[in-house]
Amino acid sequence: MTIPSHPSGSALRERMIEDMNVRGFTEDTRRDYIRCVKRFAAFIGRSPDAATAEDLRRFQVHQTESGMRPPGINSSVSALRFFFTVTLDRPDLSRRLAIVHQPRKLPLVLSAEEVARLLEAAPGPKYKAALGTAYGAGLRVSEVAALKVTDIDSAHMLIRVEQGKGRKDRHAMLSPHLLELLRAWWREGKRRGVMLPRGWLFPGRNPVTPLSSRQLNRAVHAAAEAAEIRKRVTPHTLRHSFATHLLEQDIDIRVIQVLLGHAKLDTTALYARVATNTIRTVMSPLDRIKLLTQDETRPDR
Repeated sequence: MTIPSHPSGSALRERMIEDMNVRGFTEDTRRDYIRCVKRFAAFIGRSPDAATAEDLRRFQVHQTESGMRPPGINSSVSALRFFFTVTLDRPDLSRRLAIVHQPRKLPLVLSAEEVARLLEAAPGPKYKAALGTAYGAGLRVSEVAALKVTDIDSAHMLIRVEQGKGRKDRHAMLSPHLLELLRAWWREGKRRGVMLPRGWLFPGRNPVTPLSSRQLNRAVHAAAEAAEIRKRVTPHTLRHSFATHLLEQDIDIRVIQVLLGHAKLDTTALYARVATNTIRTVMSPLDRIKLLTQDETRPDR
């Protein structure tokens, strides 16, 4: 099929989808990119392939003035850069888009006691096992939801994570206690008839589809409320807590990097800033001076 030089809106959309498919973009990314381009087209009031550099400038000013947060603005930048650079072959326009830099905030972390309370308050064995996997293996919420029964390797005590962030496969740790939680859920799931052969480890309301990230978010909020945890907890908080608690156990940060599936050590190093036990065990140079002074003034010297 020949793409016209000035395709209609639907043809333009299909062309962009084809470009994203060729590059292996996930369904979520494709949907988000299309939504961003549609939002831009609605703002300028005409087809986005007729946009000018001034249109892009006005759109970013509008996003900022309307109170959009930097992550949302940067998502739009990524989508529009792809659209203009790849789909339209107009890299000159994509250079007009500015990324908004923001300071990195310290991740929220639960104490070990709070994690125990949260898991105990989880609404049922499925969510207890799912949230236990987020904490016990340090998985992202999307990785927890995408697990299949066959991804659990109890012989080698490993969890296979297929196509995690960056479309990379890796292995995560499977602790004995997490295996107990997963087996308890597997038995309950079999009793309910929702565990299909080679199916999802955490099926959704329909066993042929996996648990959604939204369902996991609702479950962790309900558990936090029931456990009377006042912090703003999300499933990702459990991943943050996993990394921080390992660091406080003196696990090498490079090992934690591998377990988390981080491409850069700098990303993992952020947890060193919230590892409070590690901070507390370091002797201040001020205290060291005091000790040296006391030694010098001791009578037996």
